[in-house]
Amino acid sequence: MTSPVRVALPQHLRTLAHIEGSEVLIEVEGPVTQRSILDAVEARYPMLKGTIREHDTLQRRPFLRFFACEEDLSHESPDAPLPDSVARGVEPFLIIGAIAGGC
Repeated sequence: MTSPVRVALPQHLRTLAHIEGSEVLIEVEGPVTQRSILDAVEARYPMLKGTIREHDTLQRRPFLRFFACEEDLSHESPDAPLPDSVARGVEPFLIIGAIAGGC
């Protein structure tokens, strides 16, 4: 079973992948999880491999955060099911560039 999932990407990744607009619609095979969404994004936009997750470990890259339904999912298991509203394409899966800095 495939699910159409909305994915919002930060500007620098949209530029790299030549994506117009702030979201893409990705077909996800099987359960909708962070891993399945990112696998589908990287399959459709191979130039993004290594920009969201590390090549070897597939761990989230520093300074990127994952959100869905107003919840920070960045430290959740990549194989945990995402909320049903994300799986149905009602709410987007957000990949956000984190802001770091100080005084």
